[in-house]
Amino acid sequence: MKPSLTTGLSATAKLTVDRERTIDFMGDAARVYATPMLVRDIEVACRNLLLPHLDAGEDSVGTRVEIDHIGATLLGMPVEITVRLAELNGRAAVFEVEGRDTVEPIVRGRHARLVGTVQAQRVHKAVAIVVRQVHNGAVGDLAVFLVQPDIAFGVQALGSLIVDYPVGFQR
Repeated sequence: MKPSLTTGLSATAKLTVDRERTIDFMGDAARVYATPMLVRDIEVACRNLLLPHLDAGEDSVGTRVEIDHIGATLLGMPVEITVRLAELNGRAAVFEVEGRDTVEPIVRGRHARLVGTVQAQRVHKAVAIVVRQVHNGAVGDLAVFLVQPDIAFGVQALGSLIVDYPVGFQR
C-alpha cells in the first residue's frame, strides 16, 4: 500500500439505474434498484477508491457490508454513491457509505475491505487444490507446500474437517 492511502479519502461514483440493476419479480412497472446490485456498486466504488493507492500486484476483497437501503430508485434514475475511508488498520479498510438519487437519500452504511496481493489470491486457489487432494486421498494427511521462499502453508485432514494454516518454514 502506498503512503497516500489515508483516512478521509473519498470518492463519488455516478451511475444510472439500468435494467440489470433492478428487481424483476414485481413486473416492469415496479422496477427499482435491487439491493444486491446496490451492494455490488458500493463494493466497486470502494475498490476503485483504493486502487490508485495500492502497490502493483495488490487488490482488495470485500469482507463486510452493513447498509440500510432506505429509498426506492426507479429504473433510469441517476444515482450518486459517496464512499469515504473512515478506518485503516493495517490492511483492513472500512468505508462509510452514502448514496442518493435525484429525489432522496437511498443508502447509508459501512463496507469493509481487506487489501492483499494478487499472489495471495493464487495461494488460496492452490490451498483449495491441495485441500481437495487431501480430502480425496491423493496425498497424505498432511501436505505442506511452499508459497514463497519464507512462507509455507500446511493442509491437514482431521477426519472430515480440513484445516489450512501457516506453518513455520526455515531454510
